[in-house]
Amino acid sequence: MSNMKSTQQKLRGSALRSGLVKATALALAIATFASVQQASADPVSRAQAKRMYDRLVGTPPTPALLDDLESRVAADKVAAGLYMLDKSSPRSSQFYTTTLKNFATPWTNRDQTVFAPLNDYVATVIGMVRDDADFRTVLSADLVYIGQGISPAYSTTNNDHYVAMESNNADLRVVLQPTTQSSLNGLPPNATAGIITSRAAAEAFFIDGTNRAMFRFTLLNHLCHDMEQVHDTTRPPDRIRQDVTRSPGGDSSLFLNNCIGCHSGMDPMAQAFAYYDFDETQSKLVFTDGQVQPKYLINSDNFKSGYITTDDHWENRWRLPGKNTVLGWAGQDGTIRSGNGAKTLGEELANSDAFAECQATKVFKTVCFRSPSDQADRDQVTSSANGFKSGGNLKRVFAETAAYCAGN
Repeated sequence: MSNMKSTQQKLRGSALRSGLVKATALALAIATFASVQQASADPVSRAQAKRMYDRLVGTPPTPALLDDLESRVAADKVAAGLYMLDKSSPRSSQFYTTTLKNFATPWTNRDQTVFAPLNDYVATVIGMVRDDADFRTVLSADLVYIGQGISPAYSTTNNDHYVAMESNNADLRVVLQPTTQSSLNGLPPNATAGIITSRAAAEAFFIDGTNRAMFRFTLLNHLCHDMEQVHDTTRPPDRIRQDVTRSPGGDSSLFLNNCIGCHSGMDPMAQAFAYYDFDETQSKLVFTDGQVQPKYLINSDNFKSGYITTDDHWENRWRLPGKNTVLGWAGQDGTIRSGNGAKTLGEELANSDAFAECQATKVFKTVCFRSPSDQADRDQVTSSANGFKSGGNLKRVFAETAAYCAGN
């Protein structure tokens, strides 16, 4: 009897301990589940995730995707932004097909309208962002993006290749492939200059005129400064071409107080484009290596003592002490820097502080739906610009800006 009683007591004790273990495990499971539920039900992170995705991609996330993005945003908003742009779902292709297309299209035409077809300029911008390419080479690289498997093929005389890509709703994140401009348009590699020598830019800014339009719109679109903002009457006028009269309307003071302020800086740099033209008859970019385009010599009777362009040698006189050193030229030392051709001028412009700040500002307006308006906004733009200057990664600028404007 004693042994049986002892055995029963042991069994009851074992059962009690087993019950306690199970109860403890159940309590822990309930607590863990409650903790997970509480973490996943964070209304702030969920709202931030939705806002970031909406603004980057342009379409609302699915409920399942939003669940995923919510936890990612709670952990690291910038990393979550990058995930949205590349790995969240096929729907993130909308960032490239819509958001980036609308971002870059106004740079390709004089009206600065978004209502223009896809072209080689915009496709190259999109491809460089997708591939994390150094965007500081966008004004100098021997690079263009074309559509793989898209018919008709790329042409130097029309835009049909890109129109077909857009008409067929091609996924730009997938079909765009990089190649060299020089292999397609016949330019020597050292004469290529990124989007400056794209067919779309040539058709818009090298057509007719004096090629000053290419300089002005490059400055406007990529350094966010128009000519009035860099107006400086302290530069010497010796490189201003013959076509600029020194006495407009018979009044030399107009030249000394107005015209000289733009032309004294612009003309020495626009000389980089002296060998380029857009031939309307052929509907293509033309490059005459070593031969100055006639447009640089027109209206010579306006001021016969003016500068006669003989080559494509450019000088950046805005590096000299004065108001335009604020543009932050790379290696700025107060002396003139010079070079030959569009490629080296593109490098000069794209490695300035103004170029980095311009990209960050444009991204801010695109993602936040407003211009930077207070010190916090300006600090964010400066932070993104500084990061951009270290590697030229524009995709990261989008992610950082989306994180900043995610809301509270």
